[in-house]
Amino acid sequence: MEKHHKGLTAVQLTMMALGTVVGGSFFLGSVVAIRAAGPAVIISYILGGILVYFILFALSEMTVADPNAGSFRTFSEKIYGSGVGFVVGWVYWTGLIFAMSSEAIAVSILLKAWIPGISIPIMGSLVIILVTILNMLGANILSKLESGLAAIKLLAIVGFIILGILLISGIVLDVPRIGMGALREEVWFPAGIAGIAGSMLIVMFTYAGFEIISLAASETSNPHQTVPKAIFYTVISLVGLYLATIIVLLPLIPISSFTAEISPMVLALTRWNLGWAGWVMNIVLISAIISTMLAAMFGLGRMIRSLADGGQAPPQLKDKGEIPFRGIIFSGFAMLLGLFLGFILPGQVYIFLVSSGGFALLFTYLVILFTHQKFRKENGCPPKGNCQLPGYPYSSWIAIISLIGIILSMPLVPGQGSGLVAGAILTLLYVTAYLLKQYFLKRNINKGRVSTLTPQVHAEASEEIFPQGLYEKGKKED
Repeated sequence: MEKHHKGLTAVQLTMMALGTVVGGSFFLGSVVAIRAAGPAVIISYILGGILVYFILFALSEMTVADPNAGSFRTFSEKIYGSGVGFVVGWVYWTGLIFAMSSEAIAVSILLKAWIPGISIPIMGSLVIILVTILNMLGANILSKLESGLAAIKLLAIVGFIILGILLISGIVLDVPRIGMGALREEVWFPAGIAGIAGSMLIVMFTYAGFEIISLAASETSNPHQTVPKAIFYTVISLVGLYLATIIVLLPLIPISSFTAEISPMVLALTRWNLGWAGWVMNIVLISAIISTMLAAMFGLGRMIRSLADGGQAPPQLKDKGEIPFRGIIFSGFAMLLGLFLGFILPGQVYIFLVSSGGFALLFTYLVILFTHQKFRKENGCPPKGNCQLPGYPYSSWIAIISLIGIILSMPLVPGQGSGLVAGAILTLLYVTAYLLKQYFLKRNINKGRVSTLTPQVHAEASEEIFPQGLYEKGKKED
């Protein structure tokens, strides 16, 4: 696809990634992780950052070789066959749709406090429609918008860190020096290693969304340099900000005071008579969720285009232009359906569906690592790039074993057992759908029927290895 623009820069790609990652899961979800591990949650965030580093650089090695719009779905398809590409693409897309529909409900509840006259279903629908329309403006405009929203979130976090340091040190603010404060009374390892293990699931959710970098790689002018830089900036920024926030937060308020309904940052600031700052943080929380939805829709539209181009989705969803309008609109309608289900299904059933989103992300990361393992065995280092994953293959196996452990620990985290079951059922449904698709496809071929999906497109979708010419060309250039 010919580019008619300069392409996204490393900074724009980083801001888009931060816009996706830093959302409600950190501003609200971090409460669950802190309560599970106590102050030792700092270790959890460091381990989570290392795991993200391994996954992202494994993904980067494949992305610089082939900056395809389908990213990890396309890579897994070329390495393991069309079945894996079909399942991982649709599991990721469905999980993210349910997760974002629940985010639309969350942001509607927050907005209703200011606009009480509009019902939550209508408010949520308006938010989804707005997110869909903004995504149809293109990557350059969206990246600028995302950069602005990400900047608001990051400035808010930095502002909280500065305010926290001032409170702890007793400088300037009209508050006695707090020092170690609430941290003096806390047990550092209240649940031992089990607490750290139990918190890892939530910690990984607060990091989730970083894969947007690879989905946006096709929108960059020089992915071989831009993607690795963006990954480095993203990992350093995330780990640094998350650790600084938690370290500052712990002395300000006892962990026993945390509640899942209110951001711990808001609670901490309100406790020290900085209610105005807490009010500002609530505004930031709204912008954070909308920002996450914008970036998620960016990835969803491109995932649908990748599936349609590979013959793994209805051909009506194919997009020839730079912007995948059909994929974006289709994902927007699906998100509206997810929102609608949230109000007509029994609460437990809807939570069961939404919880599949967490499993979908972890499942995707696991597929990325397994794909990268085989990719390196068959092709070595990518052309024009370096072997960026340090300690391979040991680091790769550490990441794989860690992710499997996190997935298996889901039932140990309150409310997440259903996520494992829902995710397993979702995966099984798509495996069944693929087998049925193959059955009817084969039957049509045997009967001599001609379809837009057969036989040429199907053959392309079933290609099991990367084109060798790409690597030979890269080696010559090197």
